[in-house]
Amino acid sequence: MPSRKALVRRPSPRLAEGLVTHLERTPVDVELAHAQWESYVGVLRAHGWETVEVEPADGCPDGVFVEDSVVMFRNVALMGRSGAASRRPETAAVESVLAERLGCSVNRVRGPGTLDGGDVLKVGSTVYVGRGGRTNAEGVRQLRAAFEPLGAQVVVVPVSRVLHLKSAVTALPDGTVVGYEPLVDSVTAFPRFLSVPEEAGAHVVVLDGNTVLMAASAPKSAELFADLGLVPVPVDISEFEKLEGCVTCLSVRLRDLHT
Repeated sequence: MPSRKALVRRPSPRLAEGLVTHLERTPVDVELAHAQWESYVGVLRAHGWETVEVEPADGCPDGVFVEDSVVMFRNVALMGRSGAASRRPETAAVESVLAERLGCSVNRVRGPGTLDGGDVLKVGSTVYVGRGGRTNAEGVRQLRAAFEPLGAQVVVVPVSRVLHLKSAVTALPDGTVVGYEPLVDSVTAFPRFLSVPEEAGAHVVVLDGNTVLMAASAPKSAELFADLGLVPVPVDISEFEKLEGCVTCLSVRLRDLHT
């Protein structure tokens, strides 16, 4: 069976102080967020994913959004350097897990480059990278340098209407990109694009070839995916959505690291 691991990190007690860029700040129930996080992790485990906890970062309100710290391609990790300077301390513990526990080769984005993992969508060997508020041109250049020699085809797409590329689009198991069209800068950047009826419906985590984890706040999109023959697994992540979080940014999925 293929190796499937997911890096996760518990929410900080300071979660409610997390950054918001495109939303108006609303109160966050930190206790409820912890319960929602446990449910999310439970879904990953129930579908055959081994969860690997990164050391908590209690001083980093956004640390639970662990996906932003790193981009993986095969067994190579490119540690991000967030366009939000306050988030940069989040990466050290993630790098330690990847290098020391999982045996990944590690590269780092160097200044003045910036790159958030939430700006990177992989579809097969194609690596879409969002050029926007958190990822700059130098960060994109360094991503190319790290991954193109490994066979990646890097495609740059604009991001201006949401925080990260994966706030606007993700991909189904067959590689079809899904997005909420009013928030997608360039639908034509993707060879196969499916419009979904809700913003949260644009965010899926592929659990296996048939199953997608998604937010409970997108029931119409879940119906659409079911009509396509997929099995949607909804989870309530309302407290993370208040901080522009979605199902993808709560984990880093690693498949077949050493193949």
